[in-house]
Amino acid sequence: QVQLVESGGGLVQAGGSLRLSCAASVRTFSAYVMGWFRQAPGKEREFVAVISRGGGSTDYLDSVKDRFTISRDNARNTMYLQMNSLKPEDTAVYYCAARTGTYIASTPSQYDYWGQGTQVTVSS
Repeated sequence: QVQLVESGGGLVQAGGSLRLSCAASVRTFSAYVMGWFRQAPGKEREFVAVISRGGGSTDYLDSVKDRFTISRDNARNTMYLQMNSLKPEDTAVYYCAARTGTYIASTPSQYDYWGQGTQVTVSS
């Protein structure tokens, strides 16, 4: 069983930055591909970023490329999402997720474990 806890969300003005963290309670964090997803009110949950087990491969939603950076520290069982140049359209609840295997998936249904989410609100 994997327990995931997100933190770092909040209210920020457009152009600002936030750093989200996802702490995992698991014996072998490095065995999981990790992803960030977000869900805005009235919209489906969407992929934001994913990172491979060792951290060497990443992928991003096109609209966040060059603004967001995903990373992980396997020694600390923690994943991060550095978000810069935030826009009002980035407002959503952000979730971290974990999946077994090696495929860096971008579909929510491919993930096995989810956190409770952290709210990010970007004001214009």
